[in-house]
Amino acid sequence: MNILITGIHGFVGSNLVSALKDGNTIYGLDIVAPIKEGVVKTYSWENMEEDQLPQVDAVIHLAGKAHDTRNESAADIYFKVNTDLTKKVFDYFLKHKEINKFIFFSSVKAAVDKVPGKVLTEDVTPCPVGPYGESKIKAEEYILANLDKVDRRQVIILRPCMIHGPGNKGNLNLLYGFVKKGLPWPLGAFENRRTFTSVDNLTFVINGLLTKNIASGIYNMADDKALSTNELINVMYAAMGKKAHIWKINRGLISFCARMGDILHLPLNTFRLDKLTENYVVSNAKIKKTLSIEKMPIGACAGLTKTIQSFQNQ
Repeated sequence: MNILITGIHGFVGSNLVSALKDGNTIYGLDIVAPIKEGVVKTYSWENMEEDQLPQVDAVIHLAGKAHDTRNESAADIYFKVNTDLTKKVFDYFLKHKEINKFIFFSSVKAAVDKVPGKVLTEDVTPCPVGPYGESKIKAEEYILANLDKVDRRQVIILRPCMIHGPGNKGNLNLLYGFVKKGLPWPLGAFENRRTFTSVDNLTFVINGLLTKNIASGIYNMADDKALSTNELINVMYAAMGKKAHIWKINRGLISFCARMGDILHLPLNTFRLDKLTENYVVSNAKIKKTLSIEKMPIGACAGLTKTIQSFQNQ
């Protein structure tokens, strides 16, 4: 299969190349074009606008601006990249009838900032908060509004929750930076559950989406098991070969300290406390049923252990 991947030099793109390079011909589309093993050539956005890209069977649209923010002054760049750029890539797909599959990497944040009920499913009414989620849902809406133009071709909108793996520079790395100092985890009194996405499970699913006849639509992407932050801390310490130190300090006291952090601009504030202790459980039942699999190949704890161990070698 000939595959075009936008944002190919990013974390997810690099992992997809490693997973798909055997047996496929891979082209890139990115703002930079260094030589990359497994990639025939990386093209520029100007090449796409001038219709100078090679003929492909599938497009995987990864390119986007991540890192959720509440900074409304920075909103324009999110909409230019996550919305407008997606429109251009999808229009290219619509124009070129020989392309059979279009896979767009959206985000669970396009659906909701906080999960209503216990588990997030694909049929939730979207209500994103902030320019990241809002720009992603606008891109989704454009794609869905034009599905009548794709004939029998397949259009997949993938909504992964937090993706992690070796080489990842996201929020898990920040939490690891705290844990590796050996400091006790002070939020043990908060019980929550959160779902993650191992990049190994993600590449497994992408391979399935490429090779099987899939109904167009929206699909969540997540590991099978949700973990509490306390379980995540235990996984991190275990990956380092150390015993976890978790303090169950009174929740009221912690909440008071967070409110003081808002006033004094301390590292712990109400926003950060909420993000560290919120419930965000995502269902992957639809994607597993579609691909006819009972479980993801990598367990949640095993995937996180692999990621944390990679941090130690950085």
